[in-house]
Amino acid sequence: MEDTTVEEAEVSGAAEFAPALVAAHPFGHSVAVAVGPDLRVFDLQGGCAVSLSDDSGGCAHLDAIRAISFGAGGALFASAGDDKLVKVWKTGSWRCIRTITSEKRVSAVAFSNDGVYVTFADKFGVVWLVTVGEDGEGQVSADSKPVSIFGHYCSIITSMKFSPDGRFIATADRDFKIRVTTFPKNPMKGATEIQSFCLGHTEFVSCIAFTRITGGSSFLISGGGDSTVRLWDHINGCLLDTYDVRDKMGELSEPNETEDSNLAIADICLANDNSLVAVAIQSLNGLMLLACDLVAKKLSFLKVIRTEKSYIPTSLASSCSEDLLWTVMGASNMPNQSASQLLTRVRIIPRFQKDVQASVALDDAEVPHGDKLLLALQGSLDASKQEEVLAAVLTALKVSMHKMLVKKNYSEERREQRKRGRNDKKMKN
Repeated sequence: MEDTTVEEAEVSGAAEFAPALVAAHPFGHSVAVAVGPDLRVFDLQGGCAVSLSDDSGGCAHLDAIRAISFGAGGALFASAGDDKLVKVWKTGSWRCIRTITSEKRVSAVAFSNDGVYVTFADKFGVVWLVTVGEDGEGQVSADSKPVSIFGHYCSIITSMKFSPDGRFIATADRDFKIRVTTFPKNPMKGATEIQSFCLGHTEFVSCIAFTRITGGSSFLISGGGDSTVRLWDHINGCLLDTYDVRDKMGELSEPNETEDSNLAIADICLANDNSLVAVAIQSLNGLMLLACDLVAKKLSFLKVIRTEKSYIPTSLASSCSEDLLWTVMGASNMPNQSASQLLTRVRIIPRFQKDVQASVALDDAEVPHGDKLLLALQGSLDASKQEEVLAAVLTALKVSMHKMLVKKNYSEERREQRKRGRNDKKMKN
């Protein structure tokens, strides 16, 4: 009975808590926030909200957006989610130039470093690839269909990133593992060479990010439901260091936080000098900052940046050209939530670099572009409305990570039935 209920919920697209997301342009040109089906973009250079347009012939997002990402050069942006759409945007004009349809809901999206391909992962754990790069005449390829290149079969992929040199694509899943796959010269033929598995998390892996020594080796950092942040040699799959946030939370927690023992890592973000890791923790009002010494291969506690008691970030972002850390709190698909309640709260941390000891979250009056930016990204400046909505988000956050990501316990018979009934090979352009 339980299996049937779960399957029916998946097929019908029944609501699951969907956290708000934030992404920053790599060169600081713009910032994007997604909550529910809404994609909100603010032009930091022009100081104004962006009006999105669609030249792809597709529709706007109809359900919760689960993944957003800028390409490495910032020219392209992708959004994808529960409506089974992957939309590719040109950030110069913020026109949607391509809409790709998946047979399954989409959980992660990433661009190859050269901007030629976009990859997305569906809820069955299959990674698909589409050509989106421009030809010699500046035209975007629109005739290629999605090709499956590899998969974490029957396990939701929670995060997907390309290595700084573009040689590897790392994928994390809810079954505690991270797979590092060689990204081939002709990926349309598939990516079958596994470089390594990074194994060590004891709960779902919620987020991954690459970091590197300037001009030297790169490393992988991950966070998970086991309350740990881990540093990896991803080439060999070796665990280099582990920081357990519970080691500090006991002495740092305020009374309202000690009531909640769930300290899952919600997101991580690296400073542009790779010396810091910002960590969003499911029950922490604010952020934990870890020092990242890539020479010594060590993660260590630095400080906690506190925010107001109702604020627990659901997503983090920074750009390689600025020292601002963007954070957002919000969610959709909550019980009795109306479209008018798709509000978020944005907080910005300045000086996200080595001298971060002096940093605190900016007050609203100190935010770049002030009320124009906050209204565009948050949906409202009404403090009472925000307080009401974010209180509901705070309640939902206490159970969201496990409800959304912990593996469903299908019987062996039911698993085989699901495999036989798979239709994710039938893709639409």
